[in-house]
Amino acid sequence: MEFIKVNTQYKKHIALINLNRPKELNALNLQLMTELKDTLKVLDEDENVRVIILTGNEKAFAAGADIKQMAGKTAIDMLNVDQFSTWDQIKKTKKPLIAAVSGFALGGGCELAMTCDMIVASESAKFGQPEIKIGVMPGAGGTQRLTRAIGKAKAMELVLTGNFISAEEAMHYGLVNKVVPTEMYLEAAAELAEQIAQMSPVAAKLAKESVNRAFETHLDEGLHFERKNFYLTFASEDQTEGMEAFVEKRKPEFKGK
Repeated sequence: MEFIKVNTQYKKHIALINLNRPKELNALNLQLMTELKDTLKVLDEDENVRVIILTGNEKAFAAGADIKQMAGKTAIDMLNVDQFSTWDQIKKTKKPLIAAVSGFALGGGCELAMTCDMIVASESAKFGQPEIKIGVMPGAGGTQRLTRAIGKAKAMELVLTGNFISAEEAMHYGLVNKVVPTEMYLEAAAELAEQIAQMSPVAAKLAKESVNRAFETHLDEGLHFERKNFYLTFASEDQTEGMEAFVEKRKPEFKGK
């Protein structure tokens, strides 16, 4: 792999993916996104990995898509390239995915962070969808996920002006989980990942699936889906271990089975 670095044993049961195009501020070209998609699929199947952290560097999580790859393309060119099929596959990652964001998370970078389940941001992080400044609009979920995260009015403002918001503003609007000093952003993401990694991997996958379903269905259908996943946890060894440990007043040892 050329444009990402992977540490499958960053912490116990935690994998770390680093976007690695520093000179281009981690601009998301087709090769990087393909490498990321393939890596997430492998990690999703790795029984030793329970949580995945995705990050860039202190200066940039990802400053956007690689405009050089798109300039000069026609609508049919873009249709044939079908770059968003890669994004669809990333969205299907079953394990909890945490974005550790510092510096710029703009355009495709903001969309990639929002594709993750949680965002831990450094105080230097900047979020935005500035595509309108180059005559286009968000195409990898920016108009949809941003609106669901921060509401119509603010999302409309950001998409139509191309303005950025700070990490603190992103926290205020509910886009990120927490904001920490820049030197601590990856450590803070790891601490969150470690908490989740101690839980039942089976329950975590089913719970993630249920929370995501809340954005895609009416309440009654979402509740029905939640209940089916709740019942399904009782088919796992983790459920037996978790409840026995609670009764016996000890820490459970979950195995993801």
